[in-house]
Amino acid sequence: CIAMISCSFILAELSVLLRERMKLIGWFWSHDLQCIGINAVHVKLPRTATENEVMRSVMEVNEDSKVHGLIVQLPLDSINTINTERIINTVAPEKDVDGLTSINAGKLARGDLGDCFIPCTPNGCMELIKQTGVSLAGKRAVVIGRSKIVGAPMHDLLLWNHATVTTCHSKTADLVSEVGKADILVTGIGKPEMVRGEWLKDGAVVIDCGINTITDSSRPNGKRLVGDVHYDSAKDKAAFITPVPGGVGPMTVAMLMQNTVLSAKHFLQAQEPGKWNINYTQLNLQRPVPSDVTISRSCVPIPIECLAEEIGLFSDEVELYGRTKAKVQLKTIDRLQAQPDGKYVVVTGITPTPLGEGKSTTTIGLVQALGAHLKLNAFACVRQPSQGPTFGIKGGAAGGGYSQVIPMEEFNLHLTGDIHAITAANNLVAAAIDARMFHEATQSDKALFNRLVPLTGGQRKFSPVQINRLEKLGIKKTDPSTLTEEEITHFVRLDIDPESITWQRVLDTNDRFLRKITIGQSPTEKGFTRTAQFDITVASEIMAVLALTTSLADMKEKLAKMVVATSRSGQPVTTEDLGVCGALTVLMRDAIKPNLMQTLEVRGVVLGCVFTNYYANHLDRSPLKINYTLFMVYCCFLPVTEAGFGADIGMEKFFNIKCRYSGLKPHVVVLVATVRALKMHGGGPTVTAGTPLPKEYIEENLALLEAGCSNMRKQVENAQLFGVPVVVAVNAFKTDTKAELDLICKLAKAAGAFDAVHCSHWADGGTGAVDLARAVQKAADLPSSFKFLYGIELPIVDKIRIIAQKIYGADDIELLPEAQHKVDLYSKQGFACLPICMAKTHLSLSHDAEKKGVPTGFVLPIRDIRASVGAGFLYPLVGTMPTIPGLPTRPCFYDIDLDTESGEVLGLF
Repeated sequence: CIAMISCSFILAELSVLLRERMKLIGWFWSHDLQCIGINAVHVKLPRTATENEVMRSVMEVNEDSKVHGLIVQLPLDSINTINTERIINTVAPEKDVDGLTSINAGKLARGDLGDCFIPCTPNGCMELIKQTGVSLAGKRAVVIGRSKIVGAPMHDLLLWNHATVTTCHSKTADLVSEVGKADILVTGIGKPEMVRGEWLKDGAVVIDCGINTITDSSRPNGKRLVGDVHYDSAKDKAAFITPVPGGVGPMTVAMLMQNTVLSAKHFLQAQEPGKWNINYTQLNLQRPVPSDVTISRSCVPIPIECLAEEIGLFSDEVELYGRTKAKVQLKTIDRLQAQPDGKYVVVTGITPTPLGEGKSTTTIGLVQALGAHLKLNAFACVRQPSQGPTFGIKGGAAGGGYSQVIPMEEFNLHLTGDIHAITAANNLVAAAIDARMFHEATQSDKALFNRLVPLTGGQRKFSPVQINRLEKLGIKKTDPSTLTEEEITHFVRLDIDPESITWQRVLDTNDRFLRKITIGQSPTEKGFTRTAQFDITVASEIMAVLALTTSLADMKEKLAKMVVATSRSGQPVTTEDLGVCGALTVLMRDAIKPNLMQTLEVRGVVLGCVFTNYYANHLDRSPLKINYTLFMVYCCFLPVTEAGFGADIGMEKFFNIKCRYSGLKPHVVVLVATVRALKMHGGGPTVTAGTPLPKEYIEENLALLEAGCSNMRKQVENAQLFGVPVVVAVNAFKTDTKAELDLICKLAKAAGAFDAVHCSHWADGGTGAVDLARAVQKAADLPSSFKFLYGIELPIVDKIRIIAQKIYGADDIELLPEAQHKVDLYSKQGFACLPICMAKTHLSLSHDAEKKGVPTGFVLPIRDIRASVGAGFLYPLVGTMPTIPGLPTRPCFYDIDLDTESGEVLGLF
């Protein structure tokens, strides 16, 4: 494909720039290109186009991989002053089929003829000379004209073809004498019939590039086209001469086509279709392995816009947030929609322990191995850390060692503000709930109506969200003055039952004292106080909505459906009823966009998505962002994403909820296990933070390890319930012995895993996960037989029971009174067909965090069930758990500081 950009609505001559040939070239452009198999795109800009607008159009074509040639029609017919040289040099040199950029001109001047595009007119002239059979070596050549388009490149071409070249111009003394010495004469000076036949040397080769007009009364328009050479007097003296018109012009067009074909060939040779052109980083591994932050700072990230270009993003699809992070425009998915999907890998783990399993580190290490070592397109779609654990006890979530996201400070601190947007949106809803209850309690129906639908310009008008509420109430009216008193009452009174409010305020900080609070203590609230609480921001339903969103429109719809309370008559009250859903969409409009960062080794392939926890801990990578990664890695391989906590928590919800809504089918499960964690599941001693590990965890103990592998076996079985092949990644520590690592691999395969490998990506980066990557690649090629664990049409209790029995191994479930009440309520309200998102401890397959391994013989107690209607699931509460953590005695923030001179963050890790 070739594109032409012009600032005129009429096509002009492609390369020789003279308007007299507009019709001829315009016809060729629109017809003959199709005949020879080249698609043509004419980008027509108005005469009012500015320099920046022209440059933007050029850059868009530069980035379009479907276009192999780009020419800018000169002169730019604009009413604005435009720097032509700047526009020409905006054209990507590899698409500069007119050969006019400074890079191509410079290569030609240096004699690099095989590594540049030669301007079309001089190239056509050379082809004509070659067709004469005259050898250029040692010949005298004269070029009349020194333009950048014809004269100067013609001089260079003749010179590098071994002619002795003289360039003449309007100031040349004794031009006739110089022309008389020429064995080869090329003219492009733009003076009609200036060169006479008597000037020529007998037998000279004459190439006339000039196109001029002279008066001719015999022509209908009174003009005739002529060249720089007087043809009638020169044709008998020259051995060869080009006519005007019909000589150099067609050859110019032919050379343009030839350059376009050459550009397409270069494109195909330089890169495989769908293959990224990434420059991978060579890690300089240190021993012993330094701290995470030392490693992070030892690698200088490439500018994020360079990374975006390497993976095929266009400049207008990337919003920069400094030099190392960016957001990706949602329109990118539309552009890539036609591409075949990549393969899809989910990283999960055995039941977590305080010793850690390293799922995030394994995710990054696997992607680095797939990309930097197996040279496959691979994206890591990972969560964005919450500020709560970062400043509390856990620390960040950027991976670790030589498998981490960089810069880690940027990744763990604010990133692009997505969590702050959730905080703002969530608390706006909370404020709207209490304000509405206050105003309904203190005003009459008429006063409420007059304030909700105020007079503006002498009349009242419903807002769109109020029209939606009227329709929900069955009121088919749009004129406020036509509502009856009864209709006004229904419209203005949400009549929220304070005891039914499920919406809480949130804060992205661990603060145990906000777990139960009293609001409304100010005298201005007139005694309308109630007990409430704060949750951590990432426990907000808005977080879950974001995590399950497939588009901006889908997010808007989900936000509107969120149920915040129940009316005294038993009707669900939504954010749309409150009139706040549109404002929520505005606050969340940027948070929905994927974040782009980079890893240590694979030159940047991380989509940072919002972290979520507690009852929604499977939802930290949205279908929208997974879809983005699937399209981005088309043809070659896969996005790798992580499901929070163990397979019984994160993976189960990931498959039953996320995959159900997104329609995405995973190809491989990577189950992360460690020797130390499995020993704890085998009955190893309790680990206390800040004290040395007991010897059982740092010395070989095969019996203890084999006992703990029962948990791994159960989690392999859980993955197989969904029909997805499992690869077990044994994340090795330096205290692990070969016998221990081999035992895990042996037992994993015996349990039905497709493969099991031990890896050392923390210490060795991608190199340490190459075997894992190869195993994952083979597993991804297996036929997919993915299936859901249950049908959503089943009753609520049946769905809960299936999860409890098949995934956790429970004998049965027990619904406590509040849970049974919610089953009845949600069934009545029409929410029974939502999938189930179990909220239980992640530290055990059972509801008791102290029970390790594979507990049996227990009944799972369901104390309550809550609804995230907007996000689209019900979440039963198993046991008790705080929805906002508390700070430990010595939080992480004790060590965090800023070097005010260097600007470096200290003590974050």
